[in-house]
Amino acid sequence: MDIQLKRGLLDVCVLAAIKDADSYGYRIIKDLKPYVELSESTLYTILKRLELAGMLTVRSAEHGGRLRKYYHITRAGLGRIEDFKDEWREVMTIYQFVAREDTGHAQTGIS
Repeated sequence: MDIQLKRGLLDVCVLAAIKDADSYGYRIIKDLKPYVELSESTLYTILKRLELAGMLTVRSAEHGGRLRKYYHITRAGLGRIEDFKDEWREVMTIYQFVAREDTGHAQTGIS
């Protein structure tokens, strides 16, 4: 998969993971696991990028005697999710065209 496309998809996945409630790194990885494999180092790079872009905020709170960073989605982050949904509709339309073409070639024997 194209690295830029994957990067954008992962950013939106992380935003979606914290859309309904603030969360922290380990929880985000656990929530995403059924859908996408994400290492801690990749996640924290994404979280920092999203914070710098104003799509999430970070607060620290004590949990079990340690400080834990909690991530909260901003209005800009919610907007990015909505933009993604709109963009994905266009991608799916293009995919349907490409897949239709592949099916047509398979039926006609053209390679």
